[in-house]
Amino acid sequence: MNLVEEKQLLQKIKENPELFGEIFDVYYKTIFSYIFRRVADYDIPRDMAADVFLKAYLKVGSFVWKNISILTWLYRVATNEVNYYHRKNKSSKLSFEIFAYQSEKLFEFEDYQTEKQHLENEFKLNEDFVKVQRSLKKLNVKYQEVISLRYFEKKAILEIAEILDKKEGTVKSLLSRGLEKLKIEFNNAT
Repeated sequence: MNLVEEKQLLQKIKENPELFGEIFDVYYKTIFSYIFRRVADYDIPRDMAADVFLKAYLKVGSFVWKNISILTWLYRVATNEVNYYHRKNKSSKLSFEIFAYQSEKLFEFEDYQTEKQHLENEFKLNEDFVKVQRSLKKLNVKYQEVISLRYFEKKAILEIAEILDKKEGTVKSLLSRGLEKLKIEFNNAT
């Protein structure tokens, strides 16, 4: 869906809120996957993704179009939800996906138990993931966000800047410092 189509869809949704289901249908898997990679748990992202879409649905009437895609808006809401979740549950910091190559796979959602078991097996099978995850957990959230969006969600610097509402230079700086810190943490963990 291009920006013109999205703008038109948002206008139609403001007139007929039942059409919001189209946004859900198009973007649910992407948002669920992003949240899953940030919290590394199957059950929590299902609820959080539902909250993201509920908040978007409740705010769509007051949404002001600024040439930012609906997906960027949903990523912003999802990022805020993940950050709120981790502030609320300080005992666990953010986690990430198994590896970047798996981020290209969208979950099939065949049935709850099958998908849950599949994801849990992926986590158990990958020792490197555990090392990377431990290293990432030690980083400040601001570094985790940019690394996750850049390497796991495959977002461009400009997209990350839009999602996080930061300047491109700030994103580049956070990414550079975050990768350095990740390298240090990973080497210390090995």
